Amino acid sequence: MERQPTEEVGGRMRARRTADKPETAAPLIPSRPTIEKLQQVARNCRACPLWKTGTQTVFGEGSRHAQVVFVGEQPGNDEDLAGKPFVGPAGKLLDKALVEAGIDRDEVYVTNAVKHFKWEPSGKRRIHKKPNSREIAACRPWLEAELEVLKPKVLICLGATAAQALIAKNFKVSQQRGELIESDLAENVMATVHPSSILRAPDDDTRHAEMARFVADLKKVAAVIHGLKR
Repeated sequence: MERQPTEEVGGRMRARRTADKPETAAPLIPSRPTIEKLQQVARNCRACPLWKTGTQTVFGEGSRHAQVVFVGEQPGNDEDLAGKPFVGPAGKLLDKALVEAGIDRDEVYVTNAVKHFKWEPSGKRRIHKKPNSREIAACRPWLEAELEVLKPKVLICLGATAAQALIAKNFKVSQQRGELIESDLAENVMATVHPSSILRAPDDDTRHAEMARFVADLKKVAAVIHGLKR
């Protein structure tokens, strides 16, 4: 059996990170990136182990001139199979909420903090599993590159994973949703719930109430967008 190389750190020996086990996608980011270049290169990303179980990389998609970027957690089962973000039930709910809020879906860009579907089996189904900090960190260069190319005026984090990855590790969506936050990422940054959380509501009344709150958050985004166009 081949011995794994080691190195001394702080007086202790530990396994050395090897070239075939990268910890970040950073070396894959092309110089002078475009969304098209990033999409193409990301297809072969192996920066974290999720490439082994995901069907394919699911990169961001939308208008190349988008002033608004929505960032979710990770692709789900439908997105993993289709290779496109936000095309499953949560994506359809997002589309409906955008219409109700008065935001043109064709003018936004949607992506995820993690580009591969993390799942665990449940019978014949593949059930979503929350990505860990290593997986989020490994994928972050893709997200940073997307934002650098697009330079959005408005950045919306959908759910805790996206908000904690981009805004602050201790960010609480339940307490700070719908608030405009100062950030170097964009002129206007906001977080709200991920639409999948609405689908998980225990009953119709709760689901309708949560949808109304979600639309109310997106109407604040719409007001910011309309302000940009003046």
